[in-house]
Amino acid sequence: MDFPWKLFLTIFMVDAISHAAVDPPSHMNHFIHVVKWIEAQDTGLEPVALLKELRKTAGLDSSFIQHYLGGLDQRSSRLVTNSTVTEYLSTAIHHMVTESGVEKGVVLTSDGTTVALAPLLLGIEAGLQSVSKGRVRGLYPLALAKTLAASFLHRSRSSSTAHRLGSDGCWDNVSSPKVFTLADVASLVTDAQVNGGMDGVILGMKVADPSRHRAKLSTLLMQYYRQRVNGLDSAPRLISPRRRQNFKRLSRPGFLKKQVMGTLAVYQKLNKGQGKQRKTNKETLERIVREGINAFEHRYTVCPAIIPRCQWEAEPYRGTPTLLSLPLSFMYIHHTHTPGKPCLTFEQCSRDMRAMQRFHQEDRGWDDIGYSFVAGSDGYLYEGRGWHWQGAHTKGQNSKGYGVSFIGDYMELLPSTSARDLVRHQLAMCAVSGERLVADYIVHGHRQLVNTACPGEALYTNVQTWEHYKEIQT
Repeated sequence: MDFPWKLFLTIFMVDAISHAAVDPPSHMNHFIHVVKWIEAQDTGLEPVALLKELRKTAGLDSSFIQHYLGGLDQRSSRLVTNSTVTEYLSTAIHHMVTESGVEKGVVLTSDGTTVALAPLLLGIEAGLQSVSKGRVRGLYPLALAKTLAASFLHRSRSSSTAHRLGSDGCWDNVSSPKVFTLADVASLVTDAQVNGGMDGVILGMKVADPSRHRAKLSTLLMQYYRQRVNGLDSAPRLISPRRRQNFKRLSRPGFLKKQVMGTLAVYQKLNKGQGKQRKTNKETLERIVREGINAFEHRYTVCPAIIPRCQWEAEPYRGTPTLLSLPLSFMYIHHTHTPGKPCLTFEQCSRDMRAMQRFHQEDRGWDDIGYSFVAGSDGYLYEGRGWHWQGAHTKGQNSKGYGVSFIGDYMELLPSTSARDLVRHQLAMCAVSGERLVADYIVHGHRQLVNTACPGEALYTNVQTWEHYKEIQT
């Protein structure tokens, strides 16, 4: 008699999921694991039907959502599941921010970023319901535009200290994340919601082709969030570390503003007659949205994603940091030399950041890691001392510029193209448009100011071709 592998696997996964559901990690890998188990229980369950059942479990059925996706079948759920899994799904998907600043309905992903599940899943469902390639009804309103509109209006009607966008936050434990606490007073759209919304748009557009075979939801999510790559240069285009570039490619200038304005019109129409609504004239509304979109584009499409200190588990700054006087005039380029190899994953890059901070604090006696920012080869920049704290990177020049280092030894080889672009173009443009660097800033290699081989022969030769590079004036 053949061993019943399928039955064994089902029993094993039920036990594992039920055990984890007692105190489940808020990680995308766990969410995908649960989705995959549900798919295995009903192999005939289409992805769009599964998404509707997940939406029902999380209570995502407002009149606004129904306008685009239709109402939900309120009969008993088709999902083959159990109470612990149902409770997990409801908690994992339903987004909210508590009075104490804990953001729920978000998960940590393998690339170190945090994503809200609701806008992600709504975007994918909108894409799957599309009847023509390239046109997805409700994609932007459901995934992002409604949340942006609400935040922009809230900011315009609140005190000047209210945030229009953000904020980011910190997990209680990166290895086993459970609680995500915002680092600042939240606006009505957090970074996690924007990440989830952008991913919802990207994946919604990907699946919006009725002629193509519809992959399982778990497969779609695994390909996007768990793709193992040997550096970003050779990676597939549709993966989470390329989120900002892909979203920018889909959202041409003026398009997002049009989507937000259209979403506001739909929302107001659906809620007409439901209580007293505060009126805003069209000219004022367009100004509010225009200013909001400008802020959004700067934060999420001009600036690169920067992994904050808490995500790579930095030790506290020792003492009191010296604040920089902005804007600065210089960017100083370094390589780490040790670690000597490029880091290709969030886990590797975080480990390297901790090792460098430990060396700088313990061996050199510095207050903190010396660099302002560090570029990994995983598609992300890592926050060192950041935009406002004076670094310890270029002797005699630390108050004048940002010190930016590439992880690895670049005496003979160059950093990846994507890593160089992060610093040369994205970080620099972000700094200039955010008035942290002057427009005519100057780039120097570390060796131009200090007797050192840094940033390595190969990298320094390349830096000499950068637009803002200059020789030292004697």
